[in-house]
Amino acid sequence: MRARSFFAVFLLLAGALAARPVRADSPPDSSFVRERHRRPVFQIDQRFSIINGKVAGINGLRGGIEWRGRWRAGLGFYRLSGGLRTRQALPEGLPPGTRDEIRFRYVAGYGEYVFIGNRRWELSAPLQVGAGFYYTRFFLPDGNTERSSRRVIYLVEPSVAAHYRIFRWVGIGVGTGYRQVFASGQQPKDQISGYIFFARAKLFLGDLYKVVRGRERLLDRDWVVEEDFRSEK
Repeated sequence: MRARSFFAVFLLLAGALAARPVRADSPPDSSFVRERHRRPVFQIDQRFSIINGKVAGINGLRGGIEWRGRWRAGLGFYRLSGGLRTRQALPEGLPPGTRDEIRFRYVAGYGEYVFIGNRRWELSAPLQVGAGFYYTRFFLPDGNTERSSRRVIYLVEPSVAAHYRIFRWVGIGVGTGYRQVFASGQQPKDQISGYIFFARAKLFLGDLYKVVRGRERLLDRDWVVEEDFRSEK
């Protein structure tokens, strides 16, 4: 029920914002500045999720292309950080005192649409669809390790996000959403599906290149005011 409720709210929000009527004689929206060219974007995408009743970290990196300041698409790689115990019973044959931990990794393609914002801040709706594998690693009392067979999983992650651009070439962001996991065979007994929360450090590689080449100042905080003012002329 929680997953279906989140999907319903997400679709209603996306439909309402995307279907806003635009009059032909209306002036351009000065609250958002469109970029003429495509540019590469790189993100450190640290995610958190409640799995088996505990908060777990999911480390991620993703890169893609942004165009017209509104659309983004690319590819991300994610892995669950260690230390999270599984809910499954220990397989027969393992000695008492064996410790087990969940492991999963996945690759996700993403698309993102920016609803509102300007050069400094924005509100967007990212959607990720991915596939990966899930298994359990066992730490035996004698120091050896074993793992279970891998199971293929598929993921869908709708979310909402906001970010603030500190300088021309770097920004920070936060967001929340829901991860729905599907399996090709037996469903995992561990609670992998659930709400997600994430924090991002975002690099604008094209603008960073200009800084490296000496065309722009590294810590210039006045560029937004100047460029937004010029864009309204």
